[in-house]
Amino acid sequence: MAAKLPLIIINFKTYKESTGENALKLAKICEKVSKDMDVNVIIAPQVADIYMISQNVSIPVFAQHADPINAGANTGSVSLESIKSAGATGTLVNHSEKRLRIDEIEKIVSSARKLGMTTVVCANDPTTGKALNSLTPNFVAVEPPELIGGDISVSTSKPEIITESVFKICDGKKCNQVIVGAGIKTGKDVKKARELGAVGVLVASGVVLAKNPEKALLELISGMK
Repeated sequence: MAAKLPLIIINFKTYKESTGENALKLAKICEKVSKDMDVNVIIAPQVADIYMISQNVSIPVFAQHADPINAGANTGSVSLESIKSAGATGTLVNHSEKRLRIDEIEKIVSSARKLGMTTVVCANDPTTGKALNSLTPNFVAVEPPELIGGDISVSTSKPEIITESVFKICDGKKCNQVIVGAGIKTGKDVKKARELGAVGVLVASGVVLAKNPEKALLELISGMK
């Protein structure tokens, strides 16, 4: 499933500010900004909120995680079929807070492809990103774990990671597969990431925990114009 570029993926995580009715309120803000600014904003709420949100907004809704399982006796697991049925069109895979084995990642990516769902596979460094790209996900999101949730962005403190990620994942050519994240909060951060070859950013607390999420999202999008 193709995604309009450039894109911003907002991971709602499990913050109280992005749970239940708060999640729906935030989703509607994201939808408004996406339409007003003509930028593809994708949201990744908790599994329990996917159906409610997908029924009330038109922007893409992703899951934060899916398990590498087939239909059957898998109590407590999250199947790709269930999140698709709930309204998700894609999923994050192997986020730093929900790591998976390589064989598990491969199964999820393969199964999602058959279901027509988008996969964003997360990696903690460029080398891992290149290895995971061999599984042919739609996107690879490179996020240095030590910067996630912090006040210093990868664009500012480690721009070489973006450059190296783009070079390795794209095999030295131009491609539309690399997303970056970790500490990104400003339009300047986004602009730098785009200049270095990223087609989008993965963010969370910078929007979810902002006093004014709409203003925070508009600030990020300013770096894409």
